[in-house]
Amino acid sequence: MNLVIDWGNTRVKAAFFEGEKLQHDYNFSEDEALSQLINLVDEYKPTHTILCTVANNPPELKMLLQEKSQLLILNSNTPLPILNAYHSPDSLGMDRIALAVGINAIEPDKNNVVVSIGTAVTYNFVHKNRIFRGGNITPGLQMRFKALHEYTDRLPLVSEQGELVLLGYDTDTSIRSGVIMGMVAEIDGMLNYYAEQYSDFNAVLTGGNAPLFVGKLKKQIFADSQLLLKGLNTILRHNAR
Repeated sequence: MNLVIDWGNTRVKAAFFEGEKLQHDYNFSEDEALSQLINLVDEYKPTHTILCTVANNPPELKMLLQEKSQLLILNSNTPLPILNAYHSPDSLGMDRIALAVGINAIEPDKNNVVVSIGTAVTYNFVHKNRIFRGGNITPGLQMRFKALHEYTDRLPLVSEQGELVLLGYDTDTSIRSGVIMGMVAEIDGMLNYYAEQYSDFNAVLTGGNAPLFVGKLKKQIFADSQLLLKGLNTILRHNAR
């Protein structure tokens, strides 16, 4: 049994795999993550664990995982089943490389772009010759809502939950429409740029806010909420061998 952990900026995701098959997956807040993971490790007794983190996590977590399993902490020096051609690998978020590994394992003979909509929106391109080439980073959904509120005197902080119409009829609906439909237009436009340059083109949508955009994009794109976890398991299996 393999345990994979993605310790993000706001949420912590974990999953248990047997071989390539995902058996159980979990989603925690940072406050509850450590205690929940302690219980899960005791219950499932994983033999191998991989930790991917873009934020600070409790030092007790590393001690626990090292004591209970063989621990791999994903970093820029971790051997990968693809080539990382990013010019500054030390500054590359390890979640992005895990997404690249994940999509390459699913669609190895295509040029792939993973659009991950979380705290930030990242576009991650993997060439069909198994090379991660980089991509793009733009503000995420909540970041855009907060920026409109915090950098102006009168605009309110609006939630993504609520009526979504093209023509906003008050300030709330105008902001919600501008942010969400603006992101839809951005994603469609970025994917068009990629499609113009690369053949055998495939796109996948993932990340915590991805469900909000499913069905709104013009580009044919499939969603996989577990892609990052699958990528982490692929990296773990690659190193365990």
